[in-house]
Amino acid sequence: MGEKTLNDIFYKPDIGASGAVEKGKFDDGLDVADGKIKDNENNIKSYISKMVVSNWTGRKAAADIKWVNVCWSPELKIFCAVAIDGDGSNVMTSPDGITWTSRNAAADNKWQSICWSPKLEIFCAVAWSGIGNRVMTSSDGITWTGRNSAEDTKWRGVCWSPKLEIFCAVGYSGVVSNVMTSSDGITWTGRTAASGNYWASVCWSPKLEIFCAVSFIGSDNKVMTSPDGITWTGRLPAAGDNWYSVCWSPKLEIFCAVSYMFGDNKVMTSPDGITWTGRNAAVDNFWASVCWSPELGLFCAVAYTGDGNRVMTSPDGITWTSRNAAVDSSWASVCWSPELGNFCAVANSGDGNRAMTSLFFH
Repeated sequence: MGEKTLNDIFYKPDIGASGAVEKGKFDDGLDVADGKIKDNENNIKSYISKMVVSNWTGRKAAADIKWVNVCWSPELKIFCAVAIDGDGSNVMTSPDGITWTSRNAAADNKWQSICWSPKLEIFCAVAWSGIGNRVMTSSDGITWTGRNSAEDTKWRGVCWSPKLEIFCAVGYSGVVSNVMTSSDGITWTGRTAASGNYWASVCWSPKLEIFCAVSFIGSDNKVMTSPDGITWTGRLPAAGDNWYSVCWSPKLEIFCAVSYMFGDNKVMTSPDGITWTGRNAAVDNFWASVCWSPELGLFCAVAYTGDGNRVMTSPDGITWTSRNAAVDSSWASVCWSPELGNFCAVANSGDGNRAMTSLFFH
């Protein structure tokens, strides 16, 4: 691939006659001596994680349009991103996050969110504009087919539940339905949300076997949970912020949400989707997206605003560290590729660099 990886970051250690590491160190001074690499596993993993998220490179998107969401397909081994403009070419794909190819969407809608179903082996995207066609699906990220949404709601987020084998989408401004579900991405059924809030993001917890959604405008209950995507219960967030994105960490067994609003407690975490605790973000930016990396054991969030600090990471959702983004674009979405070992983010602003990747882990 020709990209810098962690192997390029490390100094080579000295190897003794027994084949054990006798001495050496990483390039920022983390010592490895007397064959004690095993004793320092946690330190080394922490160092590796730090190096991955501290090294971001700007990438040229397929077009300078407003990219708002990106996801990874392990089966196809590609990233796929969607945009809210683009004259029909509102989709782009990439095998590595570096080289991007423009794709024609099923319709010239404002596509807001995309996810992948391993079971169905399809991408599913939802939009906040369009007449009866605010869903599209694709088996390869290249050829897209429009689908009828349950209602012409402003659909804002979509995810897949492996346990229930359904897609679940959330949005706002629906006459009846601010939630819809589908077992195949083709036929959708409208569901009644816990309230008429502006629901922005939804994710699934395999451990708890519930969906969790967050909203950025509306009543006090800006969180809602559901065991089936049909019956939803409103929950109180840690604060009344504009919650914009939520994800689940299988290792920590917690939800983590980030906020698109200035002030304290721009992050909140919950072990059950019911009781939430506010956390201080690394900096007071407009945080737009958060995801979890199992391999690094880190949350990573990206922001629309900030001065050289539009990325932050956390090993526990509590303590957050600011990281330098490749450029100060309006970063709208971030995801992790286990196969490539890197984060990929997309932005809705920037001059030729509306994508960025972290250092490659592998």
